[in-house]
Amino acid sequence: MLPAMNTPEPRLTSLSHGGGCGCKIAPGVLSEILKGTSALPLPKELMVGIETADDAAVYRLNDEQALVATTDFFMPIVDDPYDFGRIAATNAISDVYAMGGRPILALALVGMPIKVLSTATIARILEGGAAVCRAAGIPVAGGHTIDSVEAIYGLVALGLVHPQRVKRNADARPGDRLVLGKPLGVGVMSAGLKAQQLDAAGYARMIATTTQLNTPGPDLAALPGVHAMTDVTGFGLAGHALEMARGSGCELRMAWSRVPLLEGVRALAAQGQVTGASGRNWAGYGAEVLLPEAFAAEDRALLTDPQTSGGLLVACAPEALDEVLAVFARHGFAAAAEIGEVVAAPVPRLRVA
Repeated sequence: MLPAMNTPEPRLTSLSHGGGCGCKIAPGVLSEILKGTSALPLPKELMVGIETADDAAVYRLNDEQALVATTDFFMPIVDDPYDFGRIAATNAISDVYAMGGRPILALALVGMPIKVLSTATIARILEGGAAVCRAAGIPVAGGHTIDSVEAIYGLVALGLVHPQRVKRNADARPGDRLVLGKPLGVGVMSAGLKAQQLDAAGYARMIATTTQLNTPGPDLAALPGVHAMTDVTGFGLAGHALEMARGSGCELRMAWSRVPLLEGVRALAAQGQVTGASGRNWAGYGAEVLLPEAFAAEDRALLTDPQTSGGLLVACAPEALDEVLAVFARHGFAAAAEIGEVVAAPVPRLRVA
């Protein structure tokens, strides 16, 4: 029997063992799972596959068009169903933008505990996702639903990009500058929210950043000086920077003082409001990260903090830096900042100064 409309329902976050991109399988465990899989011969039209852990698959259709295909879904990171739908949809569409593409349509992926949540609540989650898709200019053209123990929502997102404008995470070059489009701290805020330690202003900041579509992607991809791009999500800034370093065969160097943070998150992290995913991330790749002496525990937690619907990380030529920052500003990304550089090195890694 479905819950009646006037029956109190549990908090959405109480139904999930981990919210948002903090649900991701830890990078070390994921590598162990995937290492034994065998790939079929790949078609020549497949421009981007799983080889560099990139944000989406890209399949060349013709000389003018390539299809960008991705999917993302997770358990609730907030209790408001409409906001949960908006965040999940924004996060899923981000992977299309991160490849330099423009989204064209979405399919909904819905798993809900139908004996626990009302149809009205489930409908609000889907309405939130549809609202974001309208903002991105795309339809929700179908999908699939299941009865699930935990609430799960996300999208399959498809987009188009010119084959010559595809931006992989593996093409950074020595001398490139690094730009981050959004501030860090979403995972810390989600932990604070679950512990009821996040105030109304903090919640508003969290919703504002997680529902901001990464629309600069296609404009950035059109710049000749932009060489590589990815979005920062569940593996944290350090994890996705390492994917760029490994794919490019370079060392990424970051100035931690330049990395933008959401207001209040450092204090929350110092109070212990961090996600379990942050520690799992560090356990998975910490050996490849060089930190300065006396690097504070809360700063390491933020460096590895899982970002749900995080910002774009861009590697660009020094002469393109001002134009890259101008694109972000034009799209309303006021916190976008240069945070480091790419250098030649015998061992790919991340060095934080």
